[in-house]
Amino acid sequence: MKVLCVAEKPSIAKSVAQILGGGRVNVRNTGNKFIKNYDFTYRFPAPWGEAEVTMTSVVGHIMAADFDARYRSWQSCAPQELFHSQIVIKVDDDKKAVAQNIRTESRHAAGLMIWTDCDREGEHIGSEVCQIAREANPRLAVKRARFSNLERQHIHAAAQNPQELDQRQADAVGARIEIDLRLGAAFTRFQTLGLRDSSQKLSSSLISYGSCQFPTLGFVVDRFKRVAGFVPECFWYISVMCRREDIDVTFKWKRNHLFDRMAVTLIMERCLEATEARVVSVVKKPTSKWRPLPLTTVELQKRGSMFLGLSAKRVMDIAEKLYTQGFVSYPRTETDRFDPGMDLQALVRKQTADNNWGAYAQGLLDGGFRAPRQGKNDDHAHPPIHPVAHVSMPAIDHEHHRVYTLIVQHFLACCSDDAKGESVEIMLDWSRERFSASGLTVLQRNYLDVYPYDRWTSTQMLPTFTQGEMVPLTETKIKEGKTTAPNYLTEAELIALMDSNGIGTDATMAEHIETILTRQYAVKVPKGAPGRYPDPLTVDFANAPWAGSGRGGASGRGQRAGRRGARGGRAARGGRGGAAGSAGNSGGGNMEFIPTTLGVALVEGYNEIGFEKSLSKPLLRKEMEIMMREICDGRKTKNEVVNESIRMYEEVFERASAQIRVLREVSGRWPG
Repeated sequence: MKVLCVAEKPSIAKSVAQILGGGRVNVRNTGNKFIKNYDFTYRFPAPWGEAEVTMTSVVGHIMAADFDARYRSWQSCAPQELFHSQIVIKVDDDKKAVAQNIRTESRHAAGLMIWTDCDREGEHIGSEVCQIAREANPRLAVKRARFSNLERQHIHAAAQNPQELDQRQADAVGARIEIDLRLGAAFTRFQTLGLRDSSQKLSSSLISYGSCQFPTLGFVVDRFKRVAGFVPECFWYISVMCRREDIDVTFKWKRNHLFDRMAVTLIMERCLEATEARVVSVVKKPTSKWRPLPLTTVELQKRGSMFLGLSAKRVMDIAEKLYTQGFVSYPRTETDRFDPGMDLQALVRKQTADNNWGAYAQGLLDGGFRAPRQGKNDDHAHPPIHPVAHVSMPAIDHEHHRVYTLIVQHFLACCSDDAKGESVEIMLDWSRERFSASGLTVLQRNYLDVYPYDRWTSTQMLPTFTQGEMVPLTETKIKEGKTTAPNYLTEAELIALMDSNGIGTDATMAEHIETILTRQYAVKVPKGAPGRYPDPLTVDFANAPWAGSGRGGASGRGQRAGRRGARGGRAARGGRGGAAGSAGNSGGGNMEFIPTTLGVALVEGYNEIGFEKSLSKPLLRKEMEIMMREICDGRKTKNEVVNESIRMYEEVFERASAQIRVLREVSGRWPG
């Protein structure tokens, strides 16, 4: 019999074919220059058994949702009609050769095995493949291979244990695609047409909308307003010092500080009645710095941004490449706990060959190995991100090796012991006011020896104090300080806010951040440059001379995607393999997000309308994401979720339409 296998990417098809075919593979060209067909024989479990196999692939989504032709013109209907206009789902124009290859190969096949990525998006792409294949062969038996890395043994296990496609997950993605299409098209037309006469600069601008990008922008604007509106306050505190064993020990006031100078002065006058303080307690105790939890997608993006200075989008692009090359596990996972049955020491053993951390890995195998901590999250699809093979430069380039190094060192740290130390705290009582000094001695670095991203160091040694003794004070002062403004959002902080508020999924957060950069609603700037801005509506950040250093740009594919997405057809396909802008790929941990004046105007405009659930707040999108999970759990159908979501956003749209003058007024402040 013949079995057709279809992967999500050409690189995955090639790798899986080489593994299952044992190197004895015949390669054929297809109508798409990037896609090859790989022919080999393989023995599947019953009922397929020994089979002639053709392994091929798609390149992300094959099909696209679009409005019927009569609604695609911006003048064809009022924007609100797009909430209910007819939608057509068909093979995308640039994927017709891909679809034809699947039809051709399906005609004489008895079985179809889907090898798309094992997440919601992959399940939906698999359902598209199944639909197209069954157009040519309705009797085709369909199975699904579940895998999370390209290790030979793992791929064979996936082929030998076929599963069923999860139609509920596919339906959840289908619901999101339809909702995002309708919302994106309706609000984009509404904003663009409604605001074009409010400012000269907006007269020819496309002002796009996305149900994830606006809450993401809202976080950036909220932080910006806090910085712009910050007024420093003075505070005062008492500092005391004593000298012992030739060491000056400064004690911190347990009240920390007060904003009332007179109150601090009165407390100080009372304290000055005594020249000595009594040692209330001397507490020495063992302490630990916990090794990190196993690595999830969100944590990889945050740590890649903080520690490597890369954008979240760039980190994910590199992690995907490392995965397709067979070096790391699938990089899109919410799971932060390893299955007890995984042979983690076998993975550690593969790293003993490395010149940098090989000796450390060997030390784990020689008795230092510890079972990783167990987090609370398990998506029941993929394990935490971990290395599956050893690779060193120059096999991969420098930037890829940096991300690979982070993944490996994080994994080795997970399999290590916590860092151990001893802390000591000295507590003084000076005229009924408490002051404390603390110190730390690191005794065993353990995981810190392989994980340079965490810091934990010994402090200056404290002299010996005895509980109950009286200590003469060598210096007592009232000191003054000022509160400081918060910083603008870094990418790691923005991802954390999106994660905690349910904006997007772990796999799409980086894309939503890229969108607000590509649309020029926000920019990335170096930390601290060029300073703090008092009025967010008087500075055109998008055209600032320093913006290019972190903004990336809305050039090329990103701009074209934006124009195409907002014209009403394909407002938000939600597809992998589609065009993505290049904005913000340079810069992560050393960059901050600042909204452009247009970004601030849009958020402030919707806020001033006074929605109970504003478009720039996360509540609406969070409710929609909850409903997506309800589809996956079987508690709601795709149609129920689509109808409920559209109903929520229609109410918002009607109110925004009724108060368009408010949006025009605020947007008109944008410099023209």
